[in-house]
Amino acid sequence: MRFVAVTSVEQQDTQAAHRMREELVGQRTAKANQIRGLVSEYGIVAPVGIQQLRFALPQWLEDAENGLTDEFRVLLADLAEDLRHLHRRITSLDERIAQCVKSDPVARRLLELRGVGPLTASALAGALGDGKGFRRGHDFAASLGLTPRQHSTGGKDRLLGISKRGNGYLRKLLVHGARAVLRHTKDRDDGLSRWLNELTARKHVNVATVALANRTARVAWAIVCNETAYDPMLVASKEAS
Repeated sequence: MRFVAVTSVEQQDTQAAHRMREELVGQRTAKANQIRGLVSEYGIVAPVGIQQLRFALPQWLEDAENGLTDEFRVLLADLAEDLRHLHRRITSLDERIAQCVKSDPVARRLLELRGVGPLTASALAGALGDGKGFRRGHDFAASLGLTPRQHSTGGKDRLLGISKRGNGYLRKLLVHGARAVLRHTKDRDDGLSRWLNELTARKHVNVATVALANRTARVAWAIVCNETAYDPMLVASKEAS
């Protein structure tokens, strides 16, 4: 049984900012999907991605020959403003989080990890605190749902997919960061890239992505708990924990 450590005021502030951001991102996604659904009724196919949709909206409103009625253009303009408002709020939170990372020595050390940006570094620092709430890196990775589930029968242990339990928000950030790292491993010759290239040669790319996210979480715990700097050799080693 693992007891939950008492969070500091700074951790609560950080976690509050991330929860607000996650909620706003969900609202922005819902608003974008609503716009896509409505314009499709008029025969307009919306582009993929929030950014592309934001660029397309003014063009639709100015195009007099796309079949949109005057009444719907007024409604669409209001929806476009809602989308811009949500985007501005998310951008403002991103800037605030990035500014807080600059003044946090723990988050700055975590920024040195590959695949970890200001958003992930802030979320890791907020979740870990001083790291003493977890006995080892494996326990922290397990709290994020990044460790395999086990099924034992007849004296045989069988590893299944990751549990996906615990902090889904931080797990998502680490997986996205790991996926970005994997895109550039073929052009690099460092220890971590060699390990990833060997892994992707044997396993599916999704397995390698989760494996890197798991390792990043473990090394992040080691950096915070032991108050040490990032060591690339630790991440590349087979015994990283």
